[in-house]
Amino acid sequence: MIAFGCAIGEAEPYLRFAGPGIELVKEADSVVLAFAAVDTIARSNNILLDAAAAKPELEALVLLSPYARLTDRDFVAKIRVALADPEVAVAGCLGARGVRTIAWWEGTEVSCSSGFRYGYHEHGGGELPGLPWAQCGPAPAEVEVLDGSVLVLSPWAVHNLRFDETLVLGHGFDVDYCLQARAAGRKVVTVDFAVTQRRSLKIVSDLELWTEAHADFARKWTGKIRGQPPREDVQARARRSEAEREAVRSVAYFKRLSYDARVEALEREYEAARRTLSWRITEPLRMINKWRADRAQGSEA
Repeated sequence: MIAFGCAIGEAEPYLRFAGPGIELVKEADSVVLAFAAVDTIARSNNILLDAAAAKPELEALVLLSPYARLTDRDFVAKIRVALADPEVAVAGCLGARGVRTIAWWEGTEVSCSSGFRYGYHEHGGGELPGLPWAQCGPAPAEVEVLDGSVLVLSPWAVHNLRFDETLVLGHGFDVDYCLQARAAGRKVVTVDFAVTQRRSLKIVSDLELWTEAHADFARKWTGKIRGQPPREDVQARARRSEAEREAVRSVAYFKRLSYDARVEALEREYEAARRTLSWRITEPLRMINKWRADRAQGSEA
């Protein structure tokens, strides 16, 4: 039995995105755990894990953001294949290796499902394929961490791992959970399933909050993922500087996404204009003007 879990802060995103996606892919015996979000992301997710752990026939728990819409009718079959390996603890559609911070997209090797779409509402709304700023390798692949928009947890993960509720600012909850699985000797993998993640183009909405969350994560994991013992006398300043650097880089990614979205919006407007009657009527005049301009340019040469 596949269970689906979602911590709902506001009803509208769930009703528009996560809910319809679950209805598309779920099986007759699937259980949907749609709970109101409480306290932190970690606390809300742990409540979902506790509820799923009580299901004796559990094959997997799919944790979704309310803004993630599953669009792949073969989703359940694909995650069953991934979890057939008993060493796999967590699966998702986006992930990376060589990750050193909560900015997992900065990893040295990024893996992205071919069916992943980045939906946004700015500039009239639209969708972008994959991660426009990253060179992504194909899924499936074994990675170190996953993006938290869709996390597929094995029964072992549901029973043995919990999200760290001391990371109260929320950012990096997914990276931390995957690193826990890896530290326990289990695998983290990407799976090639289709999903659309609806969110703002602004990757980091609150720079100060994100920076503090980055520092909290670093306090926990520095040394453990880098293979070096932490030196508290110098690490505090280093963590802060690293966090500020990554925040600036994330803003740069946001600007790249925003530019891509603006280009897509302009292309839509252009194509719409070409289909109008006035465009078709004036097309001969534009052709004549272009011919004149080309001829004048040739004469000057």
